[in-house]
Amino acid sequence: MGETTIHRNALPLGTLLLEYQLDGVLGAGGFGITYLARDTHLEKQVAIKEYLPTDLAMRALDGSVVPVATEQEHDYKWGLERFIQEARTLARFSHPHIVRVNRYFEANGTGYMVMDYEKGESLNQLLRRSAPPDEAGLRAILMPLLDGLQAVHDAGFLHRDIKPSNIFLRETGGPVLLDFGAARAAIGGATRSMTAVLTPGYAPLEQYASNARQGPWSDLYALAGVLYRAIVGESPPDAVSRLKGDHVPQRLAGATARMTATFVRAVEWALAVDEKRRPQNVPEWRRAFLDEGAVPVSAAAGAATAQTLPLDAGGESRATGPTTEAAGRSRAARQTRPRRSRWRWAALAAVLLLVVVLVGAWSKQRKAVREGRLPAAVERQPIPGSTPAPVRPSRERSDRPGEQSEALKQRARRDFLDADRDGDGYLTRAEVAGRFPLIEREFHRVDADGDGRISLQEFFRLRRFQARQHQQR
Repeated sequence: MGETTIHRNALPLGTLLLEYQLDGVLGAGGFGITYLARDTHLEKQVAIKEYLPTDLAMRALDGSVVPVATEQEHDYKWGLERFIQEARTLARFSHPHIVRVNRYFEANGTGYMVMDYEKGESLNQLLRRSAPPDEAGLRAILMPLLDGLQAVHDAGFLHRDIKPSNIFLRETGGPVLLDFGAARAAIGGATRSMTAVLTPGYAPLEQYASNARQGPWSDLYALAGVLYRAIVGESPPDAVSRLKGDHVPQRLAGATARMTATFVRAVEWALAVDEKRRPQNVPEWRRAFLDEGAVPVSAAAGAATAQTLPLDAGGESRATGPTTEAAGRSRAARQTRPRRSRWRWAALAAVLLLVVVLVGAWSKQRKAVREGRLPAAVERQPIPGSTPAPVRPSRERSDRPGEQSEALKQRARRDFLDADRDGDGYLTRAEVAGRFPLIEREFHRVDADGDGRISLQEFFRLRRFQARQHQQR
């Protein structure tokens, strides 16, 4: 439902899926590809969404979708089941502002949704090519979307991935909410790698952890982020960084010259980092756009404080004149906020950052495996053409496997430390040159995580593999 693009993982144009002939690619992401197709029976255009999670599966030569490894097969099938559930869920809705699914079928080892195709463009495309809509234009987009979102919430579902590219503006008028994240959320509970698959800036803090409390307020945060993008001209900062320093109120306050205070305060209210301080459902937030009194005092005071306390060069706010009544209320609220609440959010932020780093490292290693580098378990798969280094007998060596393994570790550790000239705990190409010919020749394969250096663990894996190969000879 937008500009036709080309994607390397997409099926070739002209491919026939049942009676649907693929004519182009409308969009692609980490969980699937959406095609523009022609129904050869009814002679009309449709949009077809294919389930293809790139972290779990890949396109085979015959066009089928297969898990990247046997250990991913369970998670892939789990996600496919949720993809089917998403199709069935959307097929139940007949709402003018929710994407309509007309059919679902399985082929090529995966699943496909057939949806109505309508001409137009995404809100993201509109914001990129032209000036953002004024307040009246934003209300004309927001209110229909709130009607559709309330229907989804009333049925017990969440979207979980609202962003400008998932809001489609028809040529005939009226917005449509696309790409529901039902399958994505299910995978997030099944495999750790999916917990970090979200859209920074539009995902609320609770979506960074799989066991956090999510609800309608989570979708409202994302939709408020879309309004922030249209008002300020850039995506909002990600929720984790806002725990350290939050300048969202100040940025929104700059729009009060172009928009009513009621509109700006309603947006700021739904963008609260703490989910308990946001509107809890669609009707509550809708009232805030119509009645200034519907916004709690703390949220209203935030916008007023941002106006009277501009940012200085260091990014901190400073008083520039008499304190307004609203600013006083905001400061009093901050002073009475429990300290342990601040510590709780700071601790949660640290944990979430650690999770994101670990997931990033895992994804990096998986990418290395898919690109043909040495697998993580080096000892399972020999390096072609390599000659394993013999394990020299020693008087201290014991016939017991545990002691043999420990002796191997100690020798590997000594060799590693002798080569690690700068003492940083890693071996570079220069440090292995002339000392370890095999590693020098196969450096990119021994470097399993692809970070350009050899860790002690990677070094020991190679030594253990060589020892086992030697024992089998």
